[in-house]
Amino acid sequence: GIRRRIARAMMTLSSAMMPSVRCASPPSSSSTTSRVVRANRRAPHRTPRAVAANANANANADEWGSLGRVCAVLGSQWGDEGKGKLVDILAREYDVVARCQGGANAGHTIYDDDGKKYALHLVPSGILNKNAMCVVGNGVVVHLPGMFEEIDALLKVGVDARGRMMVSDRAHLLFDLHKEIDGLREAELSGNKIGTTKRGIGPAYASKATRNGLRLGDIRDQAKFAEGLRILAADAAARFDNFEYDVEAEIERYKGIAERIEPFIADTVDYVNTAHKNGKRILVEGANATMLDLDFGTYPFVTSSNPALGGVCNGLGLAPRKFETVIGVAKAYTTRVGSGPYPTELHGEVADKLRELGFEYGTTTGRPRRIGWLDMGALNYANL
Repeated sequence: GIRRRIARAMMTLSSAMMPSVRCASPPSSSSTTSRVVRANRRAPHRTPRAVAANANANANADEWGSLGRVCAVLGSQWGDEGKGKLVDILAREYDVVARCQGGANAGHTIYDDDGKKYALHLVPSGILNKNAMCVVGNGVVVHLPGMFEEIDALLKVGVDARGRMMVSDRAHLLFDLHKEIDGLREAELSGNKIGTTKRGIGPAYASKATRNGLRLGDIRDQAKFAEGLRILAADAAARFDNFEYDVEAEIERYKGIAERIEPFIADTVDYVNTAHKNGKRILVEGANATMLDLDFGTYPFVTSSNPALGGVCNGLGLAPRKFETVIGVAKAYTTRVGSGPYPTELHGEVADKLRELGFEYGTTTGRPRRIGWLDMGALNYANL
């Protein structure tokens, strides 16, 4: 039963500092399966594929085979549970690997067969599977210069994203002005700071909600794009006294970016639904986690999107009925980055020891993560 699995996970924490992953079919499934797969974070030289081989040796083959044709991997705590590693393992069994929400505030660390480390922020973790198409869905906010930095870094080590990755024409663009606004907003909050990554995620989603944002498809019309960006900059300048941003230089910069991004632009809603119709297997990589959900998390100390299943449907354009498996990932302890309530938080020597053994430093920011005991109340809430 689940109690025995939790007990085993807690024993694992005390002996080897391994996080746990709980996989379960959704309630609508005729049979519910659950298991704990331990992914060793104590020894960096052990690659996810090595961990996968170990897990497969101990797991029932029928359980792995029972994963649905459309599978979502979501965070069940405050993020950093190991979703990227699990997606990297599962991606070999899927034809499409997709991101559906968030932006470069989500950092996923994965390893290849040779133990080489990759820190991804916008590129889906399935990029190491040469047979998979990686999709950045309409719900993601995309900073194109940052995305190309990732693509270029991958290319230098022999991983070519060209022809293997597409970005939704509906995805909203995140500009450097959004990052500037993010910092100014945090400064205004003073002692009540949210503790954002200052990657501009919240302001980009705010532009989307106020309907003055620019979508990737807009970059194809340079006149419309330039006008929209000037409006965004003027709006920010009117709001913040210390706002500094050379909008004309940014417009010129994006002329080159527009040419380079063109081969990646696609109607991803049509693509994923056609892929599903044709029997393709689709794996969805969630970012952040349920306790950071804009609606269901510890508001206002949350992210700016919906990492729960509802956000997956909206952010990718797949109907809820098409999801056959939902995997909630959880560690045997908890971590949190940024401000906000954290009932089981630890301090002092124990927290420091956990942090070092678990390598608990943000992939995106490098910040030391806050450490806490496993919070069963929060975990049950995420699994309602």
